[in-house]
Order: sequence, then structure tokens, then C-alpha cells
Amino acid sequence: ALFSHATEGPCNTPKPGVFDLINKAKWDAWNALGSLPKETARQNYVDLVSGLSSSSDSSSQVKPEADRKQPGYETLVVTSEDSITKIMMNRPAKKNAMTTQMYNEIMLALKAASKDDSAITVLTGNGDYYSSGNDLSNFTDIPPEGIEEKAKSSAILLRDFVDCFIDFPKPLIAVVNGPAVGISVTILGLFDTVYASNRATFHTPFSHLGQSPEGCSSYTFPKIMGPAKAAEMLIFGKKLTAAEACAQGLVTEVFPDSTFQKEVWTRLKAYSKLPPNAMRISKQVIRNREKEKLHAINAEESRVLQERWLSDECTNAVMNFLTRKAKL
Repeated sequence: ALFSHATEGPCNTPKPGVFDLINKAKWDAWNALGSLPKETARQNYVDLVSGLSSSSDSSSQVKPEADRKQPGYETLVVTSEDSITKIMMNRPAKKNAMTTQMYNEIMLALKAASKDDSAITVLTGNGDYYSSGNDLSNFTDIPPEGIEEKAKSSAILLRDFVDCFIDFPKPLIAVVNGPAVGISVTILGLFDTVYASNRATFHTPFSHLGQSPEGCSSYTFPKIMGPAKAAEMLIFGKKLTAAEACAQGLVTEVFPDSTFQKEVWTRLKAYSKLPPNAMRISKQVIRNREKEKLHAINAEESRVLQERWLSDECTNAVMNFLTRKAKL
């Protein structure tokens, strides 16, 4: 507008039609300058361009992520940019294994993201793994009150964690950058979209550890992939490749690992420009009729797991697993 005013004077062209959004916006900006003298418009234009240039030069001296990174997280990196809140699990040396602290921090991050200005929210992992599931310390860190109290508090934590995904109001996207195990797989049925690298795998070895499904997967997986395929994963612990997970409906699309980040984030930035309220309402229409059922299933899965954690079968299976791990 300033450039047009500086070179041509006050707005002198017909007003574009109401559906010609770009040209109408340009015309409105130019017309708003009224009878501003051309010299003043020229000087304002020079000042504006000079200011933008110096701002660009100074901003290039700092890492952009430093400003966007939200404080207060030790196991995550949470950033907001381009109307996208990204929650990145950040324990790459431990394959993003989920500790009690990470469970709590993900819940905090989801609650904050549900109220911030972002249009969509993304969960991903830092490093080679998306997440290797529960950290081994979750099984060995027994409080003074005993194993019964540990099982009870763990079941409550799990139920609250999964409830956050059930209730999340905005489009929720999983960007699965590598292998995923356990709880990081089972909650995928609660996401709106799941993008995976072709290097990703999906593994739910519950029976191997004397445990049972969680994350509402006892309901979402049979619904998504059919009872027989779901049983192979949830009962027999079959590990799926990204291509198999996509063919069975758990994954939306698979990308070559070499171009995964570029292709996915280009797409997500385009999605983030869609009208945010329309996306929220569409998700509400799609998801709301099952919310009550999902909460009930989550509560039942958590109750059953609490019993499993106290069983001799589960204790022996976990101890055998830990022993094998120690020998490796």
C-alpha cells in the first residue's frame, strides 16, 4: 500500500470484488492511507523496509528454537511456531522411554496446548526412536508403602494420561520418527492422524510381560484393523512394519526416512493455516459420540492392569525381561 501510494498517489483503482480476497486486502490497505502526501508515503515505506531488514539481520544471530521453546520441561522439548505446538519426547539416549516424570509432563503439555493459540498439536520423538514405551525404572522403583500402592498409583497415572488424549480438543497428530513400543503405540488410536517414517515399527509385547492392553487399544485397534489383526498385535505381540501398520489403518501415511521430516512438516504447516475453529468443531463432531465409551474403556483397562501388575505371572515375566536386559 505504501509503495503504491508513494508512486501513484491516493488509491485510484476500482474496489475488487468481495471474493477477490488478496486484491481486496491490498486495495483496502491502500485506500486507508487516504490523502497522505506521496513524499510522506515514500519516507514511511523506506522506514518500514529498513526496519524489516534490520530485524531480519538481528534475528538471524539467534537460534529460532531458543525463543520458541517453552520452559519447565525436563523430558520434553515443547515449541510453538506456525500455529503448531510440537511436543517432542526428549530422552534420545534412553530411546525416549517414558518415565513417570515424562507421563506427567506430557499431560501438562497437552493441557497447555489445548488452551494456547495453536491450531494443531504434534507429538514426536527426538533421535532414532519415537518411544520405546515404559522406562524400566517404572517397574523397579517401589515406594515404601509397597507394591500394592505402586500398582494403584501407576493405574491412576495411566488412566489420567490416556484421558488427556481422549479429551484433547484440537487436531492431534503423531509424527512417528522411528520404532514405537507399548503405550506409545496403543494411544495412536486416539490421534486424528498418524504419519510414520518407513523406519518405524509398532510393537505391543504385553503378553510377553504378563500384562494386558491399555490406551483404549482393546477397543480402538479391533475397530481400526479388525479383531483378528488386533489380536495378533495385542495378544501375540506381533511387531508391524510401517507399511503393515498403514495397510491395517493404524497409520495414515508412510514416508521415506530420508525425506520424512521435510515432507511431513510441509504438510503440517499447510494444515495449520486452515480455520482453527472449523477443525476443532469437525473433530468434536467425529469424536464426541465415543468419548464416554472411551473413558469407560480406559478406566476398565487401567483396573485390569493394576491387577496384572500384582500377579505372580507379571512379576516373573518382568523379572525375566530385566534379567535378559542386564545380560545384553
